[in-house]
Amino acid sequence: KVASLALQPVIAPELVQGRVHLKCSYSPPSPEPPLQYRVLWSRLSGPGKREQLHHETTLQSFSHVEMDGANLRLGDTVFCTVTAFRRGTPEQQSLPEDSKGFYAGIKFLPESLEIAEDCKEHVLTVLSTVPIACPGQDDSCKITLQLSTEDLDSRVPGPPDIALSACQVDLLQEPCSGGRCAAATVTVTAVTDFVRDGNRGSRVGAEPVAPRDVLWRAHTPRDVKVTVRDLPTGNCYSFTDPHIITFDGWRYDNYKIGTFLLCRSASRLFEVHVRQWDCGGHRSATACNCGVAAQ
Repeated sequence: KVASLALQPVIAPELVQGRVHLKCSYSPPSPEPPLQYRVLWSRLSGPGKREQLHHETTLQSFSHVEMDGANLRLGDTVFCTVTAFRRGTPEQQSLPEDSKGFYAGIKFLPESLEIAEDCKEHVLTVLSTVPIACPGQDDSCKITLQLSTEDLDSRVPGPPDIALSACQVDLLQEPCSGGRCAAATVTVTAVTDFVRDGNRGSRVGAEPVAPRDVLWRAHTPRDVKVTVRDLPTGNCYSFTDPHIITFDGWRYDNYKIGTFLLCRSASRLFEVHVRQWDCGGHRSATACNCGVAAQ
C-alpha cells in the first residue's frame, strides 16, 4: 500500500513575509495512518540533468523553498520529488513522485511567432510566473522591462524585420492565477520593406530595468524568435511624360496638367497624389511629374 500512493506533488509560487518562495503541495492519502514525507528540491541544470538544491523530512503536506537569487534563481526550472513512509519504518517507502517542472521567472507567450508582411498586429504577452515583491513601503510593486529587437539573419544586413508597439512594459503585482503573477502585452508587426529578401528571423528580448530587488537583477528572460514570412510586393509606376503602369500591369499615358490621385487603398488610410506640369512647351502637349504627396 505504501508503494502505490498518489501524492501528485504540485509547485506553486507565493510570497512569504515579502520574499518569493515556491511551495510544493501533495495529497496525503486518507484514512491512512500518519505518514512522513521526504521532499527533494532540484532544478534543471542541463538537458535531462538535475541538480539537487534542498531536501527535508516533514509531517506537513507541503514544503517551502526560498528563491534567494543564489541557490535558487529566476530562470530556473524547478522540481520537487516526494517520497512517503510510515513513522518508525523508513525502509518501507513509497515510490518517489515528481512534480511537473515549474519555470520561475519571466517568459513570453507564445514562445515563438510566425508572421507575414501583411500589416497585421500580433499580440505578445510577457508575464512573470512568480510574484512581484515590494522592496519598500514607498515603492510601487512592479518590474519595468526594456524590450529590444534583433535581426538573426546575417545574410541580409539591415534593421530587424519586426516592429514593437512599445519599448517598455510594466509588470504590476497581481494575485497569482493560471501560471501568471503579473502580465503585460505588446503587439508585434512585420515591417513591410518592399524587398524580396525571403523569410527572415528576428528575436524579441526583455531585460529588467534597474530593479531594487536583487532577485531580478541578474535575470535575463528567454527571447522570442519571430519568423517573418516574405510576401511579394506590388509596384506601380509613373515616369517620363508620364507613362503609367498600374499594379496589375495596365499601361496608359496621362498628358494632362494638374493634380491627380495616383493610388488609394481600399482597406487602410493610404493614398498617393501626383502633380504634373507642362514640360512640352509650344511644340507638344506633354506633362511631366513635378511633385508627389503620400499619406
